Amino acid sequence: MKKKIKIDMTFDIDMIKKVYERYPERIAAARQITGKPLTLSEKILYTHLWEGNATKEHERGNSYVDFAPDRVAMQDATAQMALLQFMQAGKAKVAVPSTAHADHLIQARVGAEADLQEGINKNSEVFNFLSSVCDKYGIGFWKPGAGIIHQVVLENYAFPGGMMIGTDSHTVNAGGLGMVAIGVGGADAVDVMAGMAWELKMPKLIGVKLTGKMSGWTSAKDVILKVAGILTVKGGTGCIVEYFGEGAESLSATGKGTICNMGAEIGATTSTFGYDDSMRRYLAATGRQDVVDAADKIAEHLTGDAEVYANPEQYFDQLIEINLSELTPHLNGPFTPDLATPVSEFRAKAEANGWPLEVEWALIGSCTNSSYEDLSRAASIVEDAVAKGVKPKAILGINPGSEQVKFTAERDGFLDSFRKFENARIFTNACGPCIGQWDREGAEKGEKNSIIHSFNRNFAKRADGNPNTHAFVASPEMVAAVAISGRLDFNPITDTLTNESGEQIRLDEPKGFELPAKGFAVDDNGYQAPSEDGSTVEVKVSPTSDRLQLLEEFPAWDGKNIIGARVLIKAFGKCTTDHISMAGPWLKYRGHLDNISNNMLIGAVNAYNMETNKVKNELTGEYGEVPAVQRQYKAAGIPSIVVGDQNYGEGSSREHAAMEPRHLGVKAVLVKSFARIHETNLKKQGMLGITFANEADYDKIQEDDVVNFLDLEQFAPGKQLTLEFVHTDGTKDIVMANHTYNDQQIDWFKAGSALNLIKQQEN
Repeated sequence: MKKKIKIDMTFDIDMIKKVYERYPERIAAARQITGKPLTLSEKILYTHLWEGNATKEHERGNSYVDFAPDRVAMQDATAQMALLQFMQAGKAKVAVPSTAHADHLIQARVGAEADLQEGINKNSEVFNFLSSVCDKYGIGFWKPGAGIIHQVVLENYAFPGGMMIGTDSHTVNAGGLGMVAIGVGGADAVDVMAGMAWELKMPKLIGVKLTGKMSGWTSAKDVILKVAGILTVKGGTGCIVEYFGEGAESLSATGKGTICNMGAEIGATTSTFGYDDSMRRYLAATGRQDVVDAADKIAEHLTGDAEVYANPEQYFDQLIEINLSELTPHLNGPFTPDLATPVSEFRAKAEANGWPLEVEWALIGSCTNSSYEDLSRAASIVEDAVAKGVKPKAILGINPGSEQVKFTAERDGFLDSFRKFENARIFTNACGPCIGQWDREGAEKGEKNSIIHSFNRNFAKRADGNPNTHAFVASPEMVAAVAISGRLDFNPITDTLTNESGEQIRLDEPKGFELPAKGFAVDDNGYQAPSEDGSTVEVKVSPTSDRLQLLEEFPAWDGKNIIGARVLIKAFGKCTTDHISMAGPWLKYRGHLDNISNNMLIGAVNAYNMETNKVKNELTGEYGEVPAVQRQYKAAGIPSIVVGDQNYGEGSSREHAAMEPRHLGVKAVLVKSFARIHETNLKKQGMLGITFANEADYDKIQEDDVVNFLDLEQFAPGKQLTLEFVHTDGTKDIVMANHTYNDQQIDWFKAGSALNLIKQQEN
């Protein structure tokens, strides 16, 4: 029998204690170098420098810095590609504690038990692969049904003052327990798991001072919905958002997690809160009193210095102040998570924009809002409606965040509360509809409709595949209230409902529990510990599989200018990673690069005809699907580029959005601006990710242009690249392009990818 690694009450407690042991010395060094008080974000960053004690001050927004994260987390959809890459690195075991979580591949359709079993049946090849790879390389594996990665991380792994990276943009959820937790692509995770430094540009800092205290229908979700409205989907790019103030301390740890989670929707590198009593309570309730004991010894270092919070305008690059006592419930959307509307103003705005007001589905869950507290507050609204004789008008769907949350909520009667609505659906402890894993009946008709959910993202087609579904983001409390009323414009603060007796009733304010009075409980949390020695574990990948494919090295740069390239597509407007590499039914190909490349850019709008998945094939003069046209270019040896708009690649961390064009032969992506993770992913895969020096040049690029790079042979940090666009009439436009590549990243490009460079250095 294989010997399994022994797990204490707290995972990796020895590692956590070592992190805390170095805190005083490293913070003292950082203070001496910077000569000023430190924010929490700076404390965590400077204590996790790869070099050890700080020897110089790192300039925010400019300096590239090597860090040493404490741990890595991966979800099943991204873990496949990350672990396929790790298998190429030639390591016997991961260098830092790492986990993989099976949560993305289970489709919501009927209900928890049936959907989970069907998910296991359909994805057994992938789950078995992940299980064996984790077993071999010392990685903890959370099996299907165990829960959503970020909820499971918060319950088991997150700790104040730590640094982690994860192959999912909502890794930032762990900021609810005072971490700097950052979403990355799989290649970044491979670096850290292989024992190498992880590089990040030193983030700028946005301070959010929270005053007052929430009450009534307002929840932590409304804080981030408000912030998203202020900063927009790109306002946090390159920044850490640090929340502080009396209002911050009044929030629960899971409420803090909700706020940090949706920081991904403003482009923030991550978000975090200082260590306080709510974190102590949550850690203790989830069986980690030993973490509390260790953290309390250095508590002064696990929050920003008092002078910083007393004079925040001196220490943050941007400052926002929100009075929680005045904050009201919001609905954000449709089609973008930053279109924020207070519920009191929603009716007028919806009518002015023609948004459908009737709601058929209301959904509670996702990594953003699936905690015990969330479920208890939503359940109280359902119980109140039942007691007052009001039946729901919409279907209410529930995805608990973890098996522990589900088991405890079931024990305490909250799931039974939801079941009092005849058409309620309790789905699996998994992502489900939040990432398009939802078999919604009738979605294929493409009818214009509205849904409301407590998720984080609401891009077109994301939840149910219907581009005409208007999705609105709200708190679980508001989702429950809208489900009961059946209308988006229902304001529970002022509006009444008609019950079965014809009486006008008003719903009571939500009531809930920060933590279970009888403690958390679970029979089987779904964790699989890896073998202590995995050298004999065999990882099998069938060469005929359509789900998994071993990776081959990308070719190295030939050292020459790229000439004779074609414009594959000029993307118009918002182009997220969902547009570049859709999720939903495509998730099943996340471990097979060639198969999933058939979804490359099929959701992007072609600026030349304003259609999706229809681009001109310059070899034939005819129009075809984007991947098919690109495959023909690759076969003919013709290079190509992709042109894009603002904040290109916002959304999920999925590196497939970078690997697919790389695999199919695209040479460069030229855009007005990038989302952080996607730009890094392009660099890691040996792609050119460049931006217009003059954004107006976007308009000069024509459909039939031939593109020549004139000085790529002199590729160097800080040096612009010169591109020549030759038009069909013989005229030319010279376009200057900026880039942010440093010496190491240029080496990635020259080697063909960061992983290629790792392997070269190993040999």
